[in-house]
Amino acid sequence: MNATLEISSDIKAQLHHLAEETHRSETELANEALSAFLAHDRYMRARIQKGLAQAQHGEFVPDSEMNAFFAEHADKAA
Repeated sequence: MNATLEISSDIKAQLHHLAEETHRSETELANEALSAFLAHDRYMRARIQKGLAQAQHGEFVPDSEMNAFFAEHADKAA
């Protein structure tokens, strides 16, 4: 199946440069990039749906666990 996509000149230039560097076709790289994006999008949507379902069932992280998480990350950010 063939499809036509309009992409920015910057993305086109990056794709062309990568194709030359890796000795792969722009089509192959574009297919790989789109496939990876779509897989990641499916994964993230599934995680979000799972989280929403858990929240609807009252499944939340305990306050003590969240406080520990934020305390740990606040120390790293400081």
